[in-house]
Amino acid sequence: MHDWKSQLNALVAERMAFAKSLKVDIERPRPEPKKIVEPGGLSLPDYGGSERDEIRKRIERFKAHQERFVREREEYAELLLRRIRHDHEIEGELKLAESS
Repeated sequence: MHDWKSQLNALVAERMAFAKSLKVDIERPRPEPKKIVEPGGLSLPDYGGSERDEIRKRIERFKAHQERFVREREEYAELLLRRIRHDHEIEGELKLAESS
């Protein structure tokens, strides 16, 4: 049993020496320079100057977004139920065909 361990240790030592003898130059990618945004180039959305109008418009957008989620969820549920009913009908037809 001692023989295979010494062979393994010799193989590992040989491979480690080989790996150390290799010189590999790995070129690391250079990070792209960051773009600097001038503060004058950015502007806040203009809602007519009134904070109350800004809040009202944000609430309207939020409600529209929530309504879209509700509509999509209902459409998905309806599609899923139709698919389940269709699969159930096919199973029933198969059972009838088998029993005939």
